[in-house]
Amino acid sequence: MKFGGNHTTIIGGRKGRKIVMEIGRSEMVKKVIPGIIKVGMSPGSGFRVKFLRPDNRGNLRLLLREGSTVQEVFVVTRASTYSEGLEIAKELEKILLESG
Repeated sequence: MKFGGNHTTIIGGRKGRKIVMEIGRSEMVKKVIPGIIKVGMSPGSGFRVKFLRPDNRGNLRLLLREGSTVQEVFVVTRASTYSEGLEIAKELEKILLESG
């Protein structure tokens, strides 16, 4: 696992940790950096996960939601452009579907 950042807490319990670890094992991913955990005011239910659009360098953000709690996980990829980042996001989405 290629963790970076100041903390390694992942919301979503075992399911959230499993998803992040599966993504981190991909050969297309250099590093996974968990962001801060924010508690929202809007009610929510269940655990949800989705990729946000890549940045100009092809790196991704994974959004984890559990109830009203939200965490961004930054995914540093081997991509160097936005379009390469989109392709990697599609491949990583398949991992999400398989593990979820």
